[in-house]
Amino acid sequence: MNVSISRPTLSTGSLAALALVAVTAVWGSTFVLIKDLVASLPVTDFLAVRFVIAAAVLIAALGRQVRQLDRVQLTRAVALGTVYGLAQILQTAGLARSSAAVSGFVTGMYVVLTPILAAVLLRQRTPRTVWLAVVLSTAGLALLALQGFAVGSGELLVLASAALYALHIVGLGRWSVPADALGLSAVQMVTIAVVCSAAALPGGVTMPHGAGQWSGVLYTALAAGALALVLQTWAQGHLSATRAAVIMTMEPVFAAAFAVALGGERLTLRMLAGGALVLAAMYLVELTPSREPPTEPLPVP
Repeated sequence: MNVSISRPTLSTGSLAALALVAVTAVWGSTFVLIKDLVASLPVTDFLAVRFVIAAAVLIAALGRQVRQLDRVQLTRAVALGTVYGLAQILQTAGLARSSAAVSGFVTGMYVVLTPILAAVLLRQRTPRTVWLAVVLSTAGLALLALQGFAVGSGELLVLASAALYALHIVGLGRWSVPADALGLSAVQMVTIAVVCSAAALPGGVTMPHGAGQWSGVLYTALAAGALALVLQTWAQGHLSATRAAVIMTMEPVFAAAFAVALGGERLTLRMLAGGALVLAAMYLVELTPSREPPTEPLPVP
């Protein structure tokens, strides 16, 4: 007698969540690296070189998918890329003026701003369980990052970048569909490269020098730039904006893990408690669809 055993498969939503977790792991590995790079390279020059490389790779690989986009899709991709490029400039400039830990916490405030923007711009209601996840993840971020908090120009720049990241998450959640994800990613990256290059060109561009700087720039361009944006764009075609934002607060958890594993930092109870709260928030938001059906956003003209 033949007995067939069915193997459980991951849903598309679960795969999208795992893709976002992978993206946050890569992002979390770059915080200290970027802070070291901008100590010797001007912020806009570093970003221009990084994203021009990423754009060239995506256009070379995804030219056919870009040509399949219509005018509306192209316009949306350019708008999203402009928002993301400005966010990158503000965040990196703020990181150069503040500690990596505080910058990581303030950047994570997009988890609070995303449901607010979704409610204002899309008239989208957020389930109570997701709001609880937002509170848990914010508390976890605070435990992970903060040993004290002073608001200066660096923190304000990073807060402005968090608002733009939230706007990008909301826009991507509204406009991204899986069939267009590759082309949308490539056009976004080209736009990001143009925005950062426009900011860098007036003073001339200082190129990286030495194998160490070039390896850092290439890693942030290819892994944390091109690949991460493709995965994020595809994943957000399957996830709500707020759910995506909560999952992406795993970034400082991975940043802390890399700091302990590779940077010689000591593992503390604060790190463990903060990481546990962020993980609890992600688990809660993953359970939300089965407990409380999401509300569809109203059409946007």
